[in-house]
Amino acid sequence: MPDTNPRADGQRVLADLNALRAIGAYKTGVHKPTFSEPHRQSLDWLVQKLPGAGLAAAIDGIGNVLGTSTKSGPKLLAGSHLESQNYAGWLDGPLGVVYALEAARVLNGDPSVKGAVEVAAWCDEEGHFGSFLGSRSYVGQVTEAEIDGARDRTSGRAMRDALADMGLSGRARIGAEPRRHVGYLEAHIEQGDTLESGKLAIGVVTSIVGIWQYRISFTGEQNHAGTTRMAVRKDAGLALARFCIAIDERFPAACGPRTVWTTGRITLDPGAPSIIPGGAEMLFQIRDDNPDVIARLEQLLRTMADEVNAKGPCSVTVEKIRTGAPAMMNSGIQDAFEAASKALAGGRSIRMPSGAGHDAQMLATIMPAGMLFVPSIGGISHHWTENTADADIVTGAEVFVDACRRILSA
Repeated sequence: MPDTNPRADGQRVLADLNALRAIGAYKTGVHKPTFSEPHRQSLDWLVQKLPGAGLAAAIDGIGNVLGTSTKSGPKLLAGSHLESQNYAGWLDGPLGVVYALEAARVLNGDPSVKGAVEVAAWCDEEGHFGSFLGSRSYVGQVTEAEIDGARDRTSGRAMRDALADMGLSGRARIGAEPRRHVGYLEAHIEQGDTLESGKLAIGVVTSIVGIWQYRISFTGEQNHAGTTRMAVRKDAGLALARFCIAIDERFPAACGPRTVWTTGRITLDPGAPSIIPGGAEMLFQIRDDNPDVIARLEQLLRTMADEVNAKGPCSVTVEKIRTGAPAMMNSGIQDAFEAASKALAGGRSIRMPSGAGHDAQMLATIMPAGMLFVPSIGGISHHWTENTADADIVTGAEVFVDACRRILSA
């Protein structure tokens, strides 16, 4: 029998995404950091759209937007985020919010569908002020003290000041209501090339990697670059460079099959061409979905630091500044995505892990969670050239809405 269920309106989805793209536009992407004016306008845009999906809208005290339903029956939570990395892509985050909004529009007004889709836009998934602050707040993992100490990573602006400028000072943060939701769904661009290279339409996420971040600091001796003999130098910058090379030489023997590691930022103190650096710092990140692998690599990192300290001439400290536990995605939600893909995308799907972190891993700590990926052109993300073909966006929306229907009808 032909499928008579209402489907996602692909043109409406594309129009919504392009409306959000126009807010804070930068080249072909967006510049929409957390609590910037373009971010505020994007939150307001969503608040104005939610009533049309049968949802009451609210912005809570940390900047989360939540759309809730009074319809009887099971509730399914869906969403993502609306801020961006600096000078980055237009789909990272908004795609999932718009898919959730579309699912609510299609399903909440359908009398044949039990229950409703509720919508969330989580604040600061991109980590301008912290680590998954919005979704972590919702699941009860953010303290007031953490907010007090949070600063914008680019400008140093206090989060309390940013919240005040947004008109959110003193507003309560909304927490999850136990047993309200049967699960959480999030759609996202893949941010890699697995789907595109395999000519696939849908990625069904099996797990989300954990992210561990470290500040590795080297202390040497600042001195004159022209008069200090090479044999007596204590060059912190050189010690850092050697440590980076040593990581690449020693980690492969201890890592897992999908482990990745990155030195994302290096700073030298004082950072002048005629001065030997007396201090150097690197921000280093390890990602894997196996905590045992991470523990092994962290121990190796600390052993390497001990070796540097024993040998000299510089000293080094390793400080863990972020821990993000990996998360397994719910098997029933995976099955729903795969069934919807067979019905609407010719079965062109694959089950795959996510190498990037997402709000879904926070929601997975309190409810069943699942994620759907759509292809990224060239595998590019976190850059203003990030893009996905319109046809793939529409197919993804149709599969997402159908999966929501299947879960609510289970």
